[in-house]
Amino acid sequence: MKPKHQRFLIIFLGLVGLGIAVFLVSIAFRDNLVFFYTPTDLSQKKIHPEQRLRVGGLVEKNSLRKHGQKVTFHITDHANVLKVNYTGLLPDLFREGQGVVVEGKLSEPGIFQAETVLAKHDENYMPKEVADRLKEKGLWRDDR
Repeated sequence: MKPKHQRFLIIFLGLVGLGIAVFLVSIAFRDNLVFFYTPTDLSQKKIHPEQRLRVGGLVEKNSLRKHGQKVTFHITDHANVLKVNYTGLLPDLFREGQGVVVEGKLSEPGIFQAETVLAKHDENYMPKEVADRLKEKGLWRDDR
């Protein structure tokens, strides 16, 4: 085999290897990607029940119900409401009327089965999409 052909073969094999690596990384990234939604987004989109996602908004006042380790509450973006079921201990900063992000899956339309609950102590750490929605509705508190 001529040196010219050897170089071509090495370059070709390198590009094939690089293509395979990019393909595998993209598959791993897609499987671990968790999308963020608001309750309004969930009501407007068709979400596969097994799709893992994050939902953020405010914990609706007077919606918190505790039954031992089982907790139910509602998340709102002041346009739509989503019922959340969670089993476990809630974060210390979890309060009605405060920002929250839950991670899990839709168990059925309008009901979210949370695996993780992240409570925020104020809107400074709220996801941009939720903060923008609150600003649009005139409900954003800018205490800075």
